[in-house]
Amino acid sequence: MKRFTLIFRVLLAVTFLIPLTGGEANADSYYDRKVSLFELLPIDSTDIVFLGNSITDGGEFQELLKMKNVKNRGISSDVISGVQKRLDQVLRGKPAKVFLLIGINDVSHNLSVSTLAKKYETLVKAIRSKSPGTKLYLQSVMPINNDFKIYKSLIGKEKTITAFNARIKQIAKNNGCTYIDLTSVLADPKTGKMHRSYTNDGLHLTGKGYRAWMKAVKPYLTK
Repeated sequence: MKRFTLIFRVLLAVTFLIPLTGGEANADSYYDRKVSLFELLPIDSTDIVFLGNSITDGGEFQELLKMKNVKNRGISSDVISGVQKRLDQVLRGKPAKVFLLIGINDVSHNLSVSTLAKKYETLVKAIRSKSPGTKLYLQSVMPINNDFKIYKSLIGKEKTITAFNARIKQIAKNNGCTYIDLTSVLADPKTGKMHRSYTNDGLHLTGKGYRAWMKAVKPYLTK
């Protein structure tokens, strides 16, 4: 039986490229694959770019917004420093607008608010320097909902997110950017947590969540 099981798994692996270990490819491998793809997909001065981590990665923005010039440059598990590494391929075409949403994975790494803000402002200044004509929109880190008890590294991080968002708002003011508050859009006003209809794991968005997000940013797309 054990021999049969092993043979069966080998056949599956050969046929469907399923790893025999049962493990998943690491975040670095996914990051590299996405970066290599984005390198082949140029951005120009008429484009609007959504830049961020898995929350951005999961959005079908062209369809949600019915705008062909919207480009998705989200990569699952990305952090502030990861976005900074790939700025050149995003900004060399001098896009019209960039909507930045990044930082929740950095929060999960137990960084202080001061460290988060420093890293974030360094990123913002780099974007400003590389493409000064691009309109930059800084979106607040989205609220979370730990009632799902899925992301242990985010348990108890609600106050950090609130304080970090206050710093992002100030960074926007200091650097001539527009701040977009997504907490008021996505949080349940009774609890302050991500509304349960907008997420199925406490962090990532459902279809309704993406629609609410796009409704919040749409006025900035047409300005």
